[in-house]
Amino acid sequence: MIDGEAEAAPGLDGLPVDPALVDEAAALEEDAATARHVELAERIDAANRAYYESDAPVMTDAEYDQLFRRLVALEAAWPALVTSDSPTQRVGAVLGGTFDEVRHRRPMLSLSNAFSHDELRAFDARVRRGLGLPAAPDPAEDLRYVAELKIDGLAITLRYDRGRFVQGATRGDGLTGEDVTANLRTISSVPGRLSEPASLDARGEVYMPKSEFARINAAREEQGLPLYANPRNSGAGSLRQKDPSVTAARQLATWSYQLLEDDGAANVDSQSAALARLEALGFAVNPNRDAGLDIEGVIAFTESWREARHDLPYETDGVVVKVDRFEQQARLGIVSRAPRWAIAFKFPPEQVETVVEDIVAYVGRTGTLTPVAHLTPTKVAGSTVARATLHNLDEVRRKDIRVGDHVILQKAGDVIPEVVRPLPEKRTGKEREWDMPAACPVCGTPIARDEGAVRHYCPNVACPARVGQEFGNFVGGMDIEGAGWKTLEQLLQTGLVKRRGDFFRLSVEDLEGLERFARKSAENLHANIQKAKRRPLERIIASLGIPQVGWTTAIELAHWLTAEVPAGDHWLQRAAAHLREVAGTEPERFQEVEGVGPTVSAALATWFAPGGPGEGVLEDLADAGVEAELPAPRVSAAGGPLAGKTVVVTGSIEGWSREDAEAAIRAAGGKPAGSVSKKTDFVVAGPGAGSKLAKAEELGVPLVPPEGFDELLRSGSAPG
Repeated sequence: MIDGEAEAAPGLDGLPVDPALVDEAAALEEDAATARHVELAERIDAANRAYYESDAPVMTDAEYDQLFRRLVALEAAWPALVTSDSPTQRVGAVLGGTFDEVRHRRPMLSLSNAFSHDELRAFDARVRRGLGLPAAPDPAEDLRYVAELKIDGLAITLRYDRGRFVQGATRGDGLTGEDVTANLRTISSVPGRLSEPASLDARGEVYMPKSEFARINAAREEQGLPLYANPRNSGAGSLRQKDPSVTAARQLATWSYQLLEDDGAANVDSQSAALARLEALGFAVNPNRDAGLDIEGVIAFTESWREARHDLPYETDGVVVKVDRFEQQARLGIVSRAPRWAIAFKFPPEQVETVVEDIVAYVGRTGTLTPVAHLTPTKVAGSTVARATLHNLDEVRRKDIRVGDHVILQKAGDVIPEVVRPLPEKRTGKEREWDMPAACPVCGTPIARDEGAVRHYCPNVACPARVGQEFGNFVGGMDIEGAGWKTLEQLLQTGLVKRRGDFFRLSVEDLEGLERFARKSAENLHANIQKAKRRPLERIIASLGIPQVGWTTAIELAHWLTAEVPAGDHWLQRAAAHLREVAGTEPERFQEVEGVGPTVSAALATWFAPGGPGEGVLEDLADAGVEAELPAPRVSAAGGPLAGKTVVVTGSIEGWSREDAEAAIRAAGGKPAGSVSKKTDFVVAGPGAGSKLAKAEELGVPLVPPEGFDELLRSGSAPG
């Protein structure tokens, strides 16, 4: 053994093993070790499914890493427990079935982890032993490492044929991934054509920038929706969307770090040369890397980024260390799940202790009251934090956070301050529980709460806090540059803006009369306002601030509305009239919008209904000269038997889940809908069908029995 390193068990060569954990495992009885192995494997498998398939982690990275290290140590102590289906022998998780499968030309491996400098030195010792080099480094030898920042994203592979991007896939289980080509084409850093006609695979990571993660979570919090946990899972979920337009709206990015060229291009004999070639071909390659390092140089590189990483616009949780020369990599080889020539050094999660000095409820644009913890200012992840959202009263109660508590603070995804938990052992008895105020802290209106919901809100639509933030959301949504909060506040206070359409009626003279506005600045803002008169329909919808309607729903509503209202003159006015009619007479039709269920449908109906908060808003915008850029029609499956048909599935169909049935309808060119209307072409009604079946019979919509579903998909008509 070297430097106290435990000998690796069969099948575990190359995986770092903690000697203390091996000793702990070796002390177990055989039955207890077997039971412990089953428990650890099941917990890790469940975490893998949540992380890779659902993009919704059930534990932190640090918790997962600790479980995995315990499993590695257990198998080192009890080699007979190592099986082919152990998590130590596999990469990623099984595929979810949403996308077509892509067989990787070479396996996409995972990496072993190191958590200390001593473990990096132990990795160097293993590499030296594998290459037959002396244990002590020699400055004259050619063993050198490349150090690259570890991007916390979703691993992908990009296939190019003679310089053209032809296919992209996720890592999946390491051997087979998911075909996400259409979604990857929406990411600007994925080149559609290379600088030369090379045929190759490029591998890398798709990630969500911190700014985009913060923007999306701010919108979700305002809508009363659960916040995304971190940029990694938000980015992965955004890439694995059925509709590429949703991916396009998320502003994802990529870094590429591995090159597999078909003809083995000349002079690319090392990782450092491969990175340079990727850059020359047009790929985005992370500039924060270093080559020609010995292991002490690698350690210095990790230390240089321990704090500096917080200033990066993307999330990194460590450093990937690779043997530079490909010839040496080949000699070292791989184990079942990881290469022996690379390792990932993980930065420790940064958490600090602070004190909750007060909890204050803030009123958002939809009236939602959000409790915010006022903290003793504390530096965490590179910046000083004095406030952190607590989301809602239920969350305050669940975590049992009290005014005066000592708490643990971190930044979710290195971006959003988050109170992790209180430290009850430090309570003195002076701490007090917090409750939501009975009246709006801004206008004094009694607070309301929807039955069964976590949201408390001010129902006064004229509340100054609601109005100000509502108009702020509109200005941001319509991308009116130069209309900051100070300007907006003056426009509202002077009465120049009372409705959304009033922005587009402002003259240069109106703006010139505002405080700190000269003629030139007034002309510039006026020009920006005029430019904003023509915007994509989904942007206009998102800017309205409709409760429960975020960017994804706005995109889907825009597509639905474009299909409902023919293009032509005065389109926005006609669309407004149609929305008002649907809201007033057939509100359940909003469930025809992809991804819209009863809750969002009800919110849309309330907003657009006669007398609702959205009455006259779109008409006023149209009157002020606003025009909508309509989304391109979605192409149905070419020649599909259900092309142009709307199909509702209700009840159960043997052998089909609801998701699979709707996917099959789309594959046949049809449109699955959630409610029955006069525009429905077929209703597939199985056991358990209820009000939708009654509605279909009332409207005379053709009914398809469960056993006729396959025939409907094949022929596009109800079986006779």
